[in-house]
Amino acid sequence: MKPKVLITNDDGYQSPGVHAIKERLIQEGFSTITITPDRNMSGTSHSLTFTKPLKIQKISEDFYCIVDGTPADCVHLGINVILGGKKPDLLVSGINTGPNIGNDVFYSGTVGAAREGCLFGIPSVALSVSSSKNPDYRSAAEMVIPIIKVVEDFGLPKGTFLNVNIPVIPKDQIKGYLLTRQGRSAYKEEIVKYLSPSKEEFFWIGGEEELMGGCQPGTDYTAIKERYISITPIRLDLTDYGALELLEKQNFLAKIERF
Repeated sequence: MKPKVLITNDDGYQSPGVHAIKERLIQEGFSTITITPDRNMSGTSHSLTFTKPLKIQKISEDFYCIVDGTPADCVHLGINVILGGKKPDLLVSGINTGPNIGNDVFYSGTVGAAREGCLFGIPSVALSVSSSKNPDYRSAAEMVIPIIKVVEDFGLPKGTFLNVNIPVIPKDQIKGYLLTRQGRSAYKEEIVKYLSPSKEEFFWIGGEEELMGGCQPGTDYTAIKERYISITPIRLDLTDYGALELLEKQNFLAKIERF
């Protein structure tokens, strides 16, 4: 039986990245079902929609979108409704337009969808290209297939999923694959103010797509700068155990009780 892959993204059902990975997975012998938001939902992180109803719309055979839904909604409704509670063998989120490195992982809907898959106990991988400027999605899809096959064959540690970023350079210039850790800030933050004809202020939050200097060795965006595909394992458990132990040694609770 072919392994079943649930594909999602945060760029919407028309994104070329999601179609490229879908086509490549099918070529490699995987069975796929694709469930995406109906439009771009970048920056929605791991949010689920509780304040309004959601509609499932069928695009074509084994391809659905969730109207007004987030990427995490797509995974949640995909498993519980469209698949009738039956978990797929793998979950692939992407291929995202632009990178998800450093602090991006806290905001990214692409990463949020992979995290939701991991919560369901499904081996999950988030995929992104390092720039939105003329990425070759077909080449990126080809290069991540070995990662997906290894995850299929050997699985992932419980409570861990992968965040993968592919440099947007010619395939023959990519040096290989690196296991990396999450970096810190990757962009120069940019907030642009606009004035409406009635002089109302509006703000657009964004950032430059140039990687900042001072990248530390072993991080995701250093790997990208050095022309490697970055593979970062991310845990569901965000507890800082070192800080927990330190606060206990410092009698943190006793200090609180003094107030």
